Amino acid sequence: MKIHYPNGKPYLVNDDKKKTKNQLNKKKVSYSNRGMTLEEDLNRTNEYYLAKKRAVIHKKPIPIQVVNVDYPHRSAAKITEAYYKKASTTDYNGVYAGHYIDFEAKETRNKTSFPLKNFHEHQLEHMEACAVQGGVCFVIIRFSTLNRVFLLDFSLLKKWWQQQFNKGGKKSIPLSAMIEDGHELQYSLAPRLPYLDIIDTLYSIK
Repeated sequence: MKIHYPNGKPYLVNDDKKKTKNQLNKKKVSYSNRGMTLEEDLNRTNEYYLAKKRAVIHKKPIPIQVVNVDYPHRSAAKITEAYYKKASTTDYNGVYAGHYIDFEAKETRNKTSFPLKNFHEHQLEHMEACAVQGGVCFVIIRFSTLNRVFLLDFSLLKKWWQQQFNKGGKKSIPLSAMIEDGHELQYSLAPRLPYLDIIDTLYSIK
């Protein structure tokens, strides 16, 4: 299916999000986080938080305008082309302990760094606007090959984003910087990714 941004440009999936033929053929398993995407892990985590009345955080729906539909069968319709009605901001938002929460989730197969090209200018602008209003903004990044997940506060993401435009600036965030400045998340049974525990410490919540 072809999907386009509001300005008409085609939406291209980042190479880091593409699955190779071998990955598609791998059998999924039910333990740890293997066989699951970061989005699925976060969705389950948020469902747990909601059930326990700890927080109300959901994945943001993105309105899509359908322009082409194929009908391979009378009883079935297949969308072949669509446009985002507006540029996407971040993946998740909600409320936790009286604080507005807004964050983006990204994955990479890179082993040594996270490419900044996976973020968009309007996403940084959105998080900046939320942070100015007192919102809690951050990103959760998974190095899928290494099976490691990090939470990075928006202020640090902003620093790395801005430096790339300087002469000799890096176009990616090194894994070493994630380890030093970020906060690594450890998978658990429930919730799967306890990111609110880190938010409690970072923002002195509760």
